[in-house]
Amino acid sequence: MPSTDAVPEDHRSAVRSLLRLWPYVRPVRARLFTAAFVAVVASCLSLVFPLVLKWMVDGPVAEGDGRGVWLGALYLLLLGIAEAVLFGFRRWLVARPLAGVEAAMRADLFRHLQRVPVAFHDRWASGQLLSRGTTDLMLLRMFLAFPLTFLLVNGVTILVGAGILLAQQWTLGLILLTPVVPLVFLVMRFEARYSSVARTAQDQVGDLTTVVEESVLGIRIIKGFGRHRSQAAAFRGLAQRLRGTELVKARLLAGIFAAIMIVPELTIAAALVIGTIQVADGELSAGTLVAFLSTALALRWPVDAMGFLLAMSQEAATATDRFFEVMDAAEESGAEDGASVRAHEAGTRASGTRAGVGTSPGADGATASAGDTLPTPDPADGRSGAHVRRAPGGRETTARPAGGDGRASVALALSGHAGGGADHAGPPGGRPSATAVAGEGRGDARGGLAFDGVEFRYPDAGPDSTPVLQRIDLHVRPGETMALVGGTGSGKTTLTALVPRLYEVTRGRITLDGRDIAAMPREELRQLVSMAFEEPTLFSAGVGENVRMGAEGATDEEVLRALELAQAGFVERLPQGVLTEVGEQGLSLSGGQRQRLALARAVVGHPRFLVLDDPLSALDVHTEALVEAALRRVLEGTTALVVAHRPSTVLLADRVALLSGGRIAAVGTHHELLRDNAEYAWLMSGNHAEEKAR
Repeated sequence: MPSTDAVPEDHRSAVRSLLRLWPYVRPVRARLFTAAFVAVVASCLSLVFPLVLKWMVDGPVAEGDGRGVWLGALYLLLLGIAEAVLFGFRRWLVARPLAGVEAAMRADLFRHLQRVPVAFHDRWASGQLLSRGTTDLMLLRMFLAFPLTFLLVNGVTILVGAGILLAQQWTLGLILLTPVVPLVFLVMRFEARYSSVARTAQDQVGDLTTVVEESVLGIRIIKGFGRHRSQAAAFRGLAQRLRGTELVKARLLAGIFAAIMIVPELTIAAALVIGTIQVADGELSAGTLVAFLSTALALRWPVDAMGFLLAMSQEAATATDRFFEVMDAAEESGAEDGASVRAHEAGTRASGTRAGVGTSPGADGATASAGDTLPTPDPADGRSGAHVRRAPGGRETTARPAGGDGRASVALALSGHAGGGADHAGPPGGRPSATAVAGEGRGDARGGLAFDGVEFRYPDAGPDSTPVLQRIDLHVRPGETMALVGGTGSGKTTLTALVPRLYEVTRGRITLDGRDIAAMPREELRQLVSMAFEEPTLFSAGVGENVRMGAEGATDEEVLRALELAQAGFVERLPQGVLTEVGEQGLSLSGGQRQRLALARAVVGHPRFLVLDDPLSALDVHTEALVEAALRRVLEGTTALVVAHRPSTVLLADRVALLSGGRIAAVGTHHELLRDNAEYAWLMSGNHAEEKAR
């Protein structure tokens, strides 16, 4: 998110912003228009009071008619009751429908937040989203209930009142209308300035909300490291900034209120002096002067309230802009419109990955097809040493010159990668090598999970930036378990996130049983693919409800089976078993317990494809062994991709893919890679961790 100190350059007018609310207001427009009409009638009734007073002063009072005075008082009482009833009726008309408008907007916002890409949530602070769904929508409901109606009501009242003033005494009426032009100028200046300050204040509320939320969720870290003072200081700093902004708003409001109230008061005083002189000269009746002044005083509230109403309108316009900033964010592309499919096909063609053609990228980004010969890196100087020939059948054979190293990596030759991961320097004193695996060519006819020429860079990365993943070619056969191994920052988690389309690939494609996932409806895709993330997230709900998020229709027996498989026997010891509330973020449980519940959630639906991102990292060795034994039974009938860091997890897999620097550096069995690939052996030995610690 950009800094909230920066004011958006595109200053949309308040009217244009507020007009975007029309789709939500349209279903209740009849009641709103009726309420506005009722409020206009009620307000105009207040202008009848001066006319009754004029009749009373020039008639019954002047003539000493007591009965007429009482009759006039009765008229005033009835008018007051009618005005009060009409305003109460207006309130009743708008209360229920506007609560419905707010609820509909909040529901749409929440629904939209579930549908926008994960990349959107990576950029936005949760507090900013929370403030839009609470504070901003409350401001909009208040605006629709009061300022929107009374901007119209007060405008009509002022126009009708001005007409009555001019009709009673046009010279005095012109005196009262003289300050209109300077007041309009002041109001325009006020709107421009207040809009900017209101936006800053509302963004700062979002920042403050973020700090509070993070402090609550991270209370264990704050207390554990004794950082409560620094957090309190950060909160005070943001609160002081917000206080300063609110004081600027208060000064602006004070200025416009002073102008709107003082100028009319001065003109009323001038009109009173001139009118009194005219009455004394016999040019004006006392009743007319009383009616004139009463009308002018009746217009004071509509005029005085304009500053307040305009301020609320600007805040509502800002809240509308903030609401639609989120609503305008593009949702995850679906297969229905074909846009995603076309983009993937275009990227596939651009990278030379056509279905049914066994091609692989060379070191310089070129491709090699059947019968082509590619050089492999020489261990001594990095020049071509052995040559790899891709046979027409898809197998790769290695021709080694005299004195060459027979362990030179086919996969490294094809990918052009000879270094370590992004965040580590590679095995000390060694060189990476790999075992070539037949059948890694591309083609739609293959089953299982296939990555064909996949590249990925994050949406907010520049088009010229280096992709996080570069030309990934990998095939997980049907029913096979593939372990994904690599150093920190090599792109393992990012790669797994592409399978359920949490992110969209930049180029290339991913297929499940030969079907491009970009052509599949997301609902179907995410029924086929189940995930367990490295950071297990639980919700404020019962254990059973958390597990059923992996399969909504799972029976009690299936939930218990999934818990048993995940070695989550601790659930039986909870106060209410599977009905026990685990608390926000599952913080009432240990890390290992949360991870086992997340694993149970992943397997409860018997998925055809399973993606596990280091699912056993928080388990002790004994529990890990039990979970691994149970997982073997599950993985027998599932096509799985498992991110692994420890040899015990790797041994669950049929084959292993080494991801290094965003590329697949080698594919083979665990024992083959241990024997033939120095980088893999280095990662599995733990020497890289020892070097980092030095």
